[in-house]
Amino acid sequence: MTVRQPHPIEVRSYEILRSRVDLSPMPPLWRAVAERVIHATADLEYAVDLVTLEEFLVQGWAALRDGTPIVTDEGMVAAGISARETVCHAADPAAARMARAAGITRSAAAVRLSYSEVGPGAVWAVGSAPEALSEIVARRVSPALVIGVPVGFVGAREAKEALRASGLPQLSNVSEKGGSVVAAAAVNALLYYEADRP
Repeated sequence: MTVRQPHPIEVRSYEILRSRVDLSPMPPLWRAVAERVIHATADLEYAVDLVTLEEFLVQGWAALRDGTPIVTDEGMVAAGISARETVCHAADPAAARMARAAGITRSAAAVRLSYSEVGPGAVWAVGSAPEALSEIVARRVSPALVIGVPVGFVGAREAKEALRASGLPQLSNVSEKGGSVVAAAAVNALLYYEADRP
């Protein structure tokens, strides 16, 4: 994992966050993820909107610690993950060609390309494309963890419900909100867990 020294602004932000919402009853990794998501969004509702199990987060954290690949659904999620390189085929011309040939979305094609590159055991982070999340579920990619928090009014909630029903190790949220910053913050929380442990 990445050892880091938080900036004083980040330290102060966490102090303010903790003065406004008490997440201390949460299991440690769930709390770390919830706090980082709230810190990144300034949205206290994520304290009750995120859905996961601690054992899922432990599995993802252990896989990241062991160097498993991180796959993202778009460049903005990849850009927000500051401690590790990621795999992202969203802008790959091959994804566009595959999407046209197979009659699927480019996001779904990017999942197929990514899976052919990384195989099972990766951590998948989806912040934008419900179609990517649906493809991950349909393909049964045998992930270490799926962080599925696509944002939007069309398909996002349904894709997250399908993820929760799939039995895959996952972190999602109940509402239509989410997005790249949430997905990246959740991954960063796991990457930085040693440094962020209370």
